[in-house]
Amino acid sequence: MDAFSAVLDGPRARGAFILRLVLEPPWAIRVEDEAPLTVVTVVKGTVWVLDESERLELTAGDTAILRGPMPYTFADDAGTPPQVRVDPEQQCWALDDGRSLADEMSRGVRTWGNTGLAAPGATVALVGAYDLTSQITPLLVGLLPRAAVIRGADWTSPVRDLLADGIGRDAAGQGVVLDRLLDLVLIEALRHWFTTRADDAPRWWVAAEDEMVGSALRAMQNDPARAWTVEALARQAGVSRAAFARRFAELVGTPPMTFLTHWRLSTAADLLRDTDATIASVARDVGYGSPYALTAAFTRQYSASPKAYRRGARRPA
Repeated sequence: MDAFSAVLDGPRARGAFILRLVLEPPWAIRVEDEAPLTVVTVVKGTVWVLDESERLELTAGDTAILRGPMPYTFADDAGTPPQVRVDPEQQCWALDDGRSLADEMSRGVRTWGNTGLAAPGATVALVGAYDLTSQITPLLVGLLPRAAVIRGADWTSPVRDLLADGIGRDAAGQGVVLDRLLDLVLIEALRHWFTTRADDAPRWWVAAEDEMVGSALRAMQNDPARAWTVEALARQAGVSRAAFARRFAELVGTPPMTFLTHWRLSTAADLLRDTDATIASVARDVGYGSPYALTAAFTRQYSASPKAYRRGARRPA
Protein backbone atom coordinates (compact mmCIF):
# COMPACT_ATOMS: atom_id res chain seq x y z
CA MET A 1 0.00 0.00 0.00
CA ASP A 2 1.43 3.40 -0.94
CA ALA A 3 1.54 6.31 1.50
CA PHE A 4 -1.49 8.01 0.00
CA SER A 5 -3.59 4.86 0.29
CA ALA A 6 -2.37 4.21 3.82
CA VAL A 7 -3.56 7.65 4.90
CA LEU A 8 -6.89 7.58 3.06
CA ASP A 9 -7.71 4.04 4.19
CA GLY A 10 -8.07 5.23 7.77
CA PRO A 11 -11.42 7.02 8.12
CA ARG A 12 -14.21 4.81 9.47
CA ALA A 13 -17.20 6.67 10.90
CA ARG A 14 -19.20 4.76 13.50
CA GLY A 15 -22.48 6.47 14.23
CA ALA A 16 -20.90 9.82 13.43
CA PHE A 17 -22.69 12.99 14.49
CA ILE A 18 -24.14 14.20 11.17
CA LEU A 19 -26.39 17.23 11.13
CA ARG A 20 -27.81 19.84 8.78
CA LEU A 21 -27.71 23.34 10.25
CA VAL A 22 -30.34 25.86 9.12
CA LEU A 23 -29.70 29.24 10.71
CA GLU A 24 -30.87 32.79 10.14
CA PRO A 25 -28.54 35.62 11.30
CA PRO A 26 -27.44 36.60 13.79
CA TRP A 27 -26.15 33.27 15.08
CA ALA A 28 -22.95 31.86 16.61
CA ILE A 29 -22.28 28.42 18.10
CA ARG A 30 -19.39 27.58 20.41
CA VAL A 31 -18.37 23.97 19.61
CA GLU A 32 -16.68 22.14 22.48
CA ASP A 33 -17.43 18.59 21.35
CA GLU A 34 -13.75 17.47 21.37
CA ALA A 35 -14.23 15.62 18.07
CA PRO A 36 -10.88 14.60 16.56
CA LEU A 37 -12.05 15.53 13.06
CA THR A 38 -15.03 17.45 11.69
CA VAL A 39 -16.14 17.94 8.08
CA VAL A 40 -18.15 21.08 7.29
CA THR A 41 -19.76 21.77 3.90
CA VAL A 42 -21.63 25.00 3.25
CA VAL A 43 -24.71 24.50 1.06
CA LYS A 44 -26.04 28.05 1.21
CA GLY A 45 -24.93 31.33 2.74
CA THR A 46 -21.76 32.06 4.73
CA VAL A 47 -20.14 30.39 7.73
CA TRP A 48 -17.24 31.77 9.73
CA VAL A 49 -14.98 29.31 11.60
CA LEU A 50 -13.16 31.04 14.44
CA ASP A 51 -10.67 30.06 17.12
CA GLU A 52 -7.57 31.57 18.69
CA SER A 53 -5.53 31.16 15.51
CA GLU A 54 -8.02 30.85 12.62
CA ARG A 55 -10.58 33.18 11.04
CA LEU A 56 -11.98 31.35 8.02
CA GLU A 57 -14.86 32.49 5.87
CA LEU A 58 -16.65 29.66 4.06
CA THR A 59 -19.22 30.28 1.34
CA ALA A 60 -21.60 28.03 -0.60
CA GLY A 61 -19.75 25.02 -2.02
CA ASP A 62 -16.76 25.28 0.33
CA THR A 63 -15.71 22.34 2.50
CA ALA A 64 -13.49 22.53 5.58
CA ILE A 65 -11.80 19.68 7.46
CA LEU A 66 -11.25 20.77 11.06
CA ARG A 67 -8.79 18.94 13.31
CA GLY A 68 -9.76 18.71 16.99
CA PRO A 69 -10.09 18.44 19.83
CA MET A 70 -9.70 22.18 20.43
CA PRO A 71 -12.91 24.26 20.61
CA TYR A 72 -13.98 26.66 17.89
CA THR A 73 -16.93 28.86 16.95
CA PHE A 74 -19.31 28.70 13.96
CA ALA A 75 -20.89 32.06 13.22
CA ASP A 76 -22.68 34.09 10.59
CA ASP A 77 -20.15 36.89 11.14
CA ALA A 78 -16.77 37.13 12.84
CA GLY A 79 -18.19 39.65 15.29
CA THR A 80 -21.28 37.74 16.43
CA PRO A 81 -20.94 36.55 20.07
CA PRO A 82 -21.78 32.86 20.73
CA GLN A 83 -25.35 32.13 21.81
CA VAL A 84 -25.15 28.31 21.88
CA ARG A 85 -22.67 25.81 23.32
CA VAL A 86 -22.20 22.24 22.00
CA ASP A 87 -20.75 19.95 24.67
CA PRO A 88 -18.70 16.71 24.30
CA GLU A 89 -21.95 14.71 24.20
CA GLN A 90 -23.15 16.77 21.20
CA GLN A 91 -25.85 18.36 23.35
CA CYS A 92 -26.76 22.00 22.64
CA TRP A 93 -27.27 24.55 25.42
CA ALA A 94 -28.25 28.23 25.47
CA LEU A 95 -25.41 30.32 26.85
CA ASP A 96 -27.69 32.93 28.42
CA ASP A 97 -29.66 30.67 30.76
CA GLY A 98 -28.27 27.12 30.28
CA ARG A 99 -31.48 25.60 28.88
CA SER A 100 -31.34 22.67 26.47
CA LEU A 101 -31.99 23.59 22.84
CA ALA A 102 -32.27 20.02 21.52
CA ASP A 103 -36.04 20.15 21.06
CA GLU A 104 -36.51 23.90 20.75
CA MET A 105 -34.32 24.16 17.65
CA SER A 106 -35.09 20.80 16.07
CA ARG A 107 -36.24 21.22 12.47
CA GLY A 108 -36.85 17.61 11.45
CA VAL A 109 -34.67 14.60 10.71
CA ARG A 110 -31.01 15.47 11.40
CA THR A 111 -31.85 19.14 10.93
CA TRP A 112 -31.32 21.81 13.58
CA GLY A 113 -31.55 25.56 13.62
CA ASN A 114 -33.58 28.70 14.25
CA THR A 115 -35.56 28.75 10.99
CA GLY A 116 -36.86 26.55 8.19
CA LEU A 117 -35.10 25.35 5.06
CA ALA A 118 -37.25 27.61 2.89
CA ALA A 119 -36.22 30.81 4.71
CA PRO A 120 -34.59 33.06 2.07
CA GLY A 121 -31.89 34.43 4.37
CA ALA A 122 -30.93 31.14 6.01
CA THR A 123 -27.48 29.65 5.99
CA VAL A 124 -27.48 25.89 5.37
CA ALA A 125 -24.44 23.77 6.25
CA LEU A 126 -23.71 20.08 6.71
CA VAL A 127 -21.60 19.03 9.70
CA GLY A 128 -20.13 15.56 10.19
CA ALA A 129 -18.13 15.01 13.38
CA TYR A 130 -16.08 11.88 13.98
CA ASP A 131 -16.17 10.89 17.64
CA LEU A 132 -13.39 9.38 19.73
CA THR A 133 -14.43 5.82 18.85
CA SER A 134 -14.23 6.43 15.10
CA GLN A 135 -11.24 4.97 13.35
CA ILE A 136 -9.37 8.16 12.52
CA THR A 137 -5.83 7.10 11.80
CA PRO A 138 -2.96 8.91 13.54
CA LEU A 139 -1.24 8.99 10.15
CA LEU A 140 -4.09 11.17 8.89
CA VAL A 141 -4.55 13.47 11.87
CA GLY A 142 -0.82 14.04 12.08
CA LEU A 143 -0.72 15.35 8.52
CA LEU A 144 -3.50 17.89 8.75
CA PRO A 145 -3.38 21.54 9.75
CA ARG A 146 -5.94 22.93 12.17
CA ALA A 147 -8.20 23.64 9.19
CA ALA A 148 -7.92 22.40 5.60
CA VAL A 149 -10.23 24.34 3.28
CA ILE A 150 -11.31 23.17 -0.16
CA ARG A 151 -13.03 25.91 -2.10
CA GLY A 152 -16.16 25.06 -4.05
CA ALA A 153 -14.80 26.81 -7.14
CA ASP A 154 -11.93 24.30 -7.21
CA TRP A 155 -13.74 21.06 -6.36
CA THR A 156 -17.00 19.37 -7.27
CA SER A 157 -18.09 16.12 -5.66
CA PRO A 158 -21.11 13.93 -6.47
CA VAL A 159 -20.58 12.20 -3.11
CA ARG A 160 -20.94 15.49 -1.29
CA ASP A 161 -24.22 16.05 -3.13
CA LEU A 162 -25.40 12.57 -2.11
CA LEU A 163 -24.65 13.38 1.53
CA ALA A 164 -26.59 16.65 1.26
CA ASP A 165 -29.51 14.83 -0.35
CA GLY A 166 -29.59 11.96 2.14
CA ILE A 167 -29.05 13.75 5.42
CA GLY A 168 -32.74 14.49 5.96
CA ARG A 169 -34.00 11.01 5.09
CA ASP A 170 -35.32 8.68 7.76
CA ALA A 171 -35.01 5.33 5.98
CA ALA A 172 -33.92 2.05 7.55
CA GLY A 173 -30.13 1.85 7.81
CA GLN A 174 -29.74 5.50 6.81
CA GLY A 175 -27.29 6.15 9.63
CA VAL A 176 -24.85 3.60 8.21
CA VAL A 177 -25.31 5.01 4.69
CA LEU A 178 -24.50 8.50 5.96
CA ASP A 179 -21.42 7.23 7.82
CA ARG A 180 -20.03 5.80 4.60
CA LEU A 181 -20.93 8.91 2.60
CA LEU A 182 -19.18 11.06 5.19
CA ASP A 183 -16.07 8.87 4.89
CA LEU A 184 -16.12 9.24 1.11
CA VAL A 185 -16.55 13.02 1.26
CA LEU A 186 -13.60 13.21 3.64
CA ILE A 187 -11.45 10.97 1.42
CA GLU A 188 -12.29 12.91 -1.74
CA ALA A 189 -11.64 16.23 -0.02
CA LEU A 190 -8.32 15.02 1.37
CA ARG A 191 -7.20 13.69 -1.98
CA HIS A 192 -7.96 17.03 -3.60
CA TRP A 193 -6.32 19.00 -0.80
CA PHE A 194 -3.11 16.97 -0.73
CA THR A 195 -2.67 16.96 -4.48
CA THR A 196 -3.27 20.70 -4.91
CA ARG A 197 -1.57 22.12 -1.80
CA ALA A 198 2.05 21.07 -2.11
CA ASP A 199 3.16 23.88 0.22
CA ASP A 200 0.98 22.49 3.02
CA ALA A 201 1.72 18.81 2.42
CA PRO A 202 4.20 17.02 4.70
CA ARG A 203 7.77 17.04 3.48
CA TRP A 204 7.86 13.28 2.92
CA TRP A 205 4.80 13.61 0.68
CA VAL A 206 6.76 15.89 -1.64
CA ALA A 207 9.91 13.78 -1.24
CA ALA A 208 8.02 10.75 -2.55
CA GLU A 209 8.38 12.25 -6.03
CA ASP A 210 12.16 12.53 -5.74
CA GLU A 211 14.03 10.04 -7.92
CA MET A 212 16.50 9.10 -5.17
CA VAL A 213 14.37 9.27 -2.01
CA GLY A 214 10.98 8.22 -3.40
CA SER A 215 11.82 4.58 -3.96
CA ALA A 216 13.22 4.23 -0.44
CA LEU A 217 10.18 5.89 1.09
CA ARG A 218 7.84 3.55 -0.74
CA ALA A 219 9.92 0.55 0.30
CA MET A 220 9.65 1.46 3.99
CA GLN A 221 5.95 2.27 3.75
CA ASN A 222 5.12 -0.92 1.87
CA ASP A 223 7.18 -3.21 4.11
CA PRO A 224 7.73 -1.69 7.57
CA ALA A 225 8.45 -5.14 9.03
CA ARG A 226 11.67 -5.53 7.07
CA ALA A 227 14.92 -4.99 8.95
CA TRP A 228 15.82 -1.85 7.03
CA THR A 229 19.19 -0.15 7.41
CA VAL A 230 20.46 3.05 5.85
CA GLU A 231 22.77 0.93 3.71
CA ALA A 232 19.90 -1.22 2.46
CA LEU A 233 17.80 1.84 1.67
CA ALA A 234 20.71 3.44 -0.18
CA ARG A 235 21.02 0.31 -2.30
CA GLN A 236 17.27 0.54 -2.97
CA ALA A 237 17.84 4.09 -4.19
CA GLY A 238 20.98 3.11 -6.14
CA VAL A 239 23.32 5.61 -4.45
CA SER A 240 25.95 5.69 -1.73
CA ARG A 241 24.99 5.59 1.93
CA ALA A 242 26.26 9.12 2.57
CA ALA A 243 24.53 10.62 -0.47
CA PHE A 244 21.27 8.90 0.38
CA ALA A 245 21.28 9.92 4.08
CA ARG A 246 22.06 13.53 3.17
CA ARG A 247 19.38 13.75 0.49
CA PHE A 248 16.76 12.03 2.66
CA ALA A 249 17.29 14.37 5.61
CA GLU A 250 17.25 17.38 3.28
CA LEU A 251 13.90 16.47 1.70
CA VAL A 252 12.06 14.70 4.52
CA GLY A 253 13.43 16.70 7.45
CA THR A 254 14.45 13.67 9.53
CA PRO A 255 17.03 10.87 9.17
CA PRO A 256 15.79 7.69 7.45
CA MET A 257 15.62 5.61 10.63
CA THR A 258 13.69 8.31 12.48
CA PHE A 259 11.11 8.39 9.70
CA LEU A 260 10.92 4.58 9.71
CA THR A 261 10.29 4.50 13.46
CA HIS A 262 7.48 7.04 13.17
CA TRP A 263 5.91 5.15 10.27
CA ARG A 264 6.11 1.83 12.12
CA LEU A 265 4.49 3.23 15.26
CA SER A 266 1.75 5.05 13.33
CA THR A 267 1.01 1.82 11.48
CA ALA A 268 0.96 -0.06 14.79
CA ALA A 269 -1.56 2.46 16.16
CA ASP A 270 -3.82 1.82 13.18
CA LEU A 271 -3.56 -1.95 13.62
CA LEU A 272 -4.38 -1.67 17.32
CA ARG A 273 -7.42 0.44 16.55
CA ASP A 274 -8.65 -1.39 13.47
CA THR A 275 -7.94 -5.07 14.19
CA ASP A 276 -7.99 -7.67 16.94
CA ALA A 277 -4.41 -8.72 16.27
CA THR A 278 -2.34 -9.52 19.34
CA ILE A 279 0.37 -7.12 20.48
CA ALA A 280 2.95 -9.73 19.43
CA SER A 281 1.43 -9.95 15.96
CA VAL A 282 1.34 -6.16 15.59
CA ALA A 283 4.96 -6.00 16.69
CA ARG A 284 5.99 -8.48 13.99
CA ASP A 285 3.94 -6.69 11.34
CA VAL A 286 5.70 -3.37 11.93
CA GLY A 287 9.24 -4.62 12.45
CA TYR A 288 9.70 -5.03 16.21
CA GLY A 289 11.32 -8.19 17.49
CA SER A 290 9.05 -8.58 20.51
CA PRO A 291 5.91 -7.09 22.05
CA TYR A 292 8.13 -5.62 24.77
CA ALA A 293 10.20 -3.70 22.25
CA LEU A 294 7.03 -2.38 20.58
CA THR A 295 5.51 -1.43 23.94
CA ALA A 296 8.56 0.59 24.95
CA ALA A 297 8.75 2.50 21.65
CA PHE A 298 4.97 2.95 21.38
CA THR A 299 4.67 4.30 24.92
CA ARG A 300 7.39 6.86 24.25
CA GLN A 301 5.55 8.20 21.20
CA TYR A 302 1.91 7.98 22.34
CA SER A 303 2.27 8.27 26.14
CA ALA A 304 0.19 5.10 26.42
CA SER A 305 0.97 1.41 26.13
CA PRO A 306 -0.45 -0.49 23.12
CA LYS A 307 -3.06 -2.11 25.40
CA ALA A 308 -4.11 1.22 26.90
CA TYR A 309 -4.21 2.85 23.47
CA ARG A 310 -6.44 0.08 22.15
CA ARG A 311 -8.81 0.37 25.12
CA GLY A 312 -9.08 4.12 24.64
CA ALA A 313 -9.67 3.81 20.90
CA ARG A 314 -12.49 1.33 21.39
CA ARG A 315 -14.25 2.70 24.43
CA PRO A 316 -18.05 2.77 24.13
CA ALA A 317 -19.56 5.89 22.59
